[in-house]
Amino acid sequence: MGIGNAIVDVLAQVDDDFLARFELNKGAMTLIDADRAEALYAALPSGLECSGGSAANTVAGVAMLGGTAGFIGKVRDDQLGQVFTHDIRAAGVEFDTPLSTDGAPTARSMIAVTPDAQRTMNTYLGACVGLTPADIDANLIARADITYLEGYLWDPPQAKAAFRQAMHVCHKAGKMVALTLSDSFCVGRWREEFLDLVENQVDILFANEAELKALYQAPDFDTALQRVRSKVQIAALTRSEKGSVVASGDELHVIDAARIGPVVDTTGAGDLYASGFMYGLTQGRDLGTCGRIGSVCAGAVIAQVGARPTASLRELVATRIK
Repeated sequence: MGIGNAIVDVLAQVDDDFLARFELNKGAMTLIDADRAEALYAALPSGLECSGGSAANTVAGVAMLGGTAGFIGKVRDDQLGQVFTHDIRAAGVEFDTPLSTDGAPTARSMIAVTPDAQRTMNTYLGACVGLTPADIDANLIARADITYLEGYLWDPPQAKAAFRQAMHVCHKAGKMVALTLSDSFCVGRWREEFLDLVENQVDILFANEAELKALYQAPDFDTALQRVRSKVQIAALTRSEKGSVVASGDELHVIDAARIGPVVDTTGAGDLYASGFMYGLTQGRDLGTCGRIGSVCAGAVIAQVGARPTASLRELVATRIK
């Protein structure tokens, strides 16, 4: 069960001059207001519009692999909200969160993809921030083997309260809580609270190298790795072209990146790695194999434009993972 921002992605190929002209922070996710969102949308060249959101991408990936997945997130009863609802249900994900009938419109993220395949995200959260504890369906959470939370949604106080409620229900049911740190700037805003979550509430942590170093204010990856491995049951840590590292106590797996095709767009790489990892875990696979499944899923999504793979993840995993 994923809980996170329900967003429609707008992806377009741009050059570095475009980033400079709009003072965009390359490779990062920046929250913007409605006026900035309209200005960027008008300036972007034509591209791809599709449903997104970090946790939503992850649960969609789980469903593509053949797993059973659900999602909780807020959209408005507008055109983009209906697009999001249709897309996530069409992907095979259970989605029944009531649509907002007033307030901010459905969230959208303008994603500028440069020739080096880096994605620079500028996100207007809109209706996303309206998530409250009332939206947490305890029955759905209790049914899920893993409840997966995205750090991006830790900013709004009511959404934070919803996360805490979901973690309580999950653990009461004897299930696992997973958290993705989402972005190093997000870590910077909530470092102390994230440290407390990792040590006391989270069973599975997903983070990339920059996020992990920011969390522990470590000078290098190895130092941060030694810090985290004693704080959480499972840490699944991605390192771009260096692959990933999975740590659980004294158990350590170093996993190569999977080369599916040329790197086109890194949007969704971490999201789909989490898809593969958690799918493997719920299928009883060992941690090393879970990491390799995650690597294949990440490799598939970065070989295309957009955060939801068009290739069959199930077939790719079947042919590459024994």
